[in-house]
Amino acid sequence: MRVASRTHQGKVRASNQDALLVQPGKHGLYGVADGMGGHNAGDVASRMAVLLLGRVLEGAAPSDDLLRGGIEEVNLMIYEEQCKDENLSGMGTTMTVLWEDDERLLLGHVGDSRAYRIRNMQISQISQDHSMVGELLRDGLITPEEALRHPYRNVITRALGASKNITVDTAELDKKRGDKYLICSDGLYEYVSPETMLSILSRTPLEEAADQLMDMALEGGGKDNISLVIAEVTA
Repeated sequence: MRVASRTHQGKVRASNQDALLVQPGKHGLYGVADGMGGHNAGDVASRMAVLLLGRVLEGAAPSDDLLRGGIEEVNLMIYEEQCKDENLSGMGTTMTVLWEDDERLLLGHVGDSRAYRIRNMQISQISQDHSMVGELLRDGLITPEEALRHPYRNVITRALGASKNITVDTAELDKKRGDKYLICSDGLYEYVSPETMLSILSRTPLEEAADQLMDMALEGGGKDNISLVIAEVTA
């Protein structure tokens, strides 16, 4: 796969609590973690997540069980770390990753960072938001338009490190040459619509597309950290 990635603290936040996982190779591992917590706890959680998951899965052949188990193991390590250090109390992070095999991709997901697939000039969100607003949307209690303005749209219902046990969403995706995948934190999708993502990603080379998406998120407000990984299936 061909990959481009970007991360930025945005225009308002004092630090960047997002972290990228870009581990290319035969079994490439790509993802975004968006940390939460006071002081520096959020960036500790997100950086622990990407570093530890990369180590846990390094050299392994992709499987659903290994991916789920790896994320569960990382969750426990982050949870135990925040229990040991009161300065890190309450820290947690989202985690959305793609793990590449010869003929498929595995998705692992916790939180409200997102994964999209661009195929045949259409864009689909392939992750499910673990958030209060996501649940309200799925239950039909609010509309997509109301979700964009909802006061609790940033309240997530699952995060690595928040508790000893975690439920991890996984999915198996077929690989098709020319497909593009976008993994991003809410700092991107809050300001860039799926339609705009599709327009940029369907006609623009990866590095240029990454720059354009980042610029649009910053120009749209940049009130949060912004992170993205774009991966294109080349064979």
